[in-house]
Amino acid sequence: MLATTGPLPTADADWAFEPKWDGIRAITRLDGEGRIEARSRNGQDLTRMFPELAALIDTCDGTPTTLDGELVAIDEAGVPRFGLLQQRLNLTTAARITRRAAEVPATYIVFDVLYRGKQATTSETYDERRDRLEAIKVAADGIMIGQAYRDVPGADVFEAASTRGLEGVVAKRRASTYRPGARSTDWIKVKAFRTQEVVVGGWLPGQGRLADTFGALLLGLPEDDGLGYVGKVGTGFDERTRARLLEILQKLSTDASPFINPIEAKDRRAARYVRPEVVGEVQFGEWTGDGRLRHPSWRGVRPDKDPEEVRRE
Repeated sequence: MLATTGPLPTADADWAFEPKWDGIRAITRLDGEGRIEARSRNGQDLTRMFPELAALIDTCDGTPTTLDGELVAIDEAGVPRFGLLQQRLNLTTAARITRRAAEVPATYIVFDVLYRGKQATTSETYDERRDRLEAIKVAADGIMIGQAYRDVPGADVFEAASTRGLEGVVAKRRASTYRPGARSTDWIKVKAFRTQEVVVGGWLPGQGRLADTFGALLLGLPEDDGLGYVGKVGTGFDERTRARLLEILQKLSTDASPFINPIEAKDRRAARYVRPEVVGEVQFGEWTGDGRLRHPSWRGVRPDKDPEEVRRE
């Protein structure tokens, strides 16, 4: 079940309010016989990439269970940081996965239960599912039940989340059922800062100290007739991120622009285009009058998202 972006609901008694976690969504399935599988929204297998998830096997006491939650990496201040989680993604060898898990441990924050024992719980209300979830005793490093606030003013929860540096809150209608895969106004994400998923359509070569890499990425959003250009981003990258992204993008190189509208004239001669297959996320100030992102900063690649599902927030 997916949330829509919107304002904070005012009928507090009808809603529960949860922190919005800055990570990657994961559905985990435990078969009750010691096997676990975790997948992202677009079906990517995350099980091997995040060995911390194995702790769920004991947590769920041998009962077949399906959980919904968010994989996050928490910084020294106790705040989930999406940029930090990037260091755990797209690793292929067991040695690198083990080493990086020790350097950047991940936490699986569980916020819903979809199946427990022999019973699917998706037809139950949020309150009923939440009670089931809280009955699961979590006593493992790397696993936690996310907070949920009921009978509390949503504005207070949002203010506390913003003050703590979290991404915002998700308001969930307490009488609502869980509809797998559906985007619903029964879940409303209210952001403390503006973010936007984008599709990378190319890059501009760097200059000076960035001469061996890119200076900025060219960004787009899917429209009815193709990929619409929405601007470029040149900040928010460290050296490792630039190297990894350039390696990915060079393999997607193409002569034709993937954008249905032209990029800025001053950039056309230098632009290097790619097939629009990489999804990322930026933080930005606002949308300009001509549909461009103002002051975007790169937050990271979203391997859990497919280009066709990206929409303007």
